[in-house]
Amino acid sequence: MLRSRRLEAVLTLEERKEQAALELMGEARKQVDAHKEQVENLERYQQEYRNQIRASQQGVVPVARLQAWQAFIAQLDQVIAQQQRQLLQAEQLFEARRREWQQAWERKRGMEKYIESCRQQEQREQDSKEQKLADEAAGRAFARRPR
Repeated sequence: MLRSRRLEAVLTLEERKEQAALELMGEARKQVDAHKEQVENLERYQQEYRNQIRASQQGVVPVARLQAWQAFIAQLDQVIAQQQRQLLQAEQLFEARRREWQQAWERKRGMEKYIESCRQQEQREQDSKEQKLADEAAGRAFARRPR
């Protein structure tokens, strides 16, 4: 069996690894997007809440209500900070998954190139054998011809 054919099994394995790494990277990307959306929603909600507070402060506002608003804004700040930390972790995981996929893709591509070079070598060897056989046949034909 030709070397290039034997290496096809290795290439198939590398392709599977690359596909698995690509899927993990896709899942990590979805997590980044979900966390990013959550942060944006929280920030938008916080801004709307602040706008409502400003609008309602046109008149006299009891101190207790003002303190409650401030406390709620502070809680939102904490939740947003926590979500931003989770977003950062998700982005770091995505970057790690991207690097893993890149390495798997490079290994697969390297195997593809190696198999191609094996095929070219095998073709050169086959061409050389055929040329040698043709030369030998021509030499025998020349030796047998009457002089």
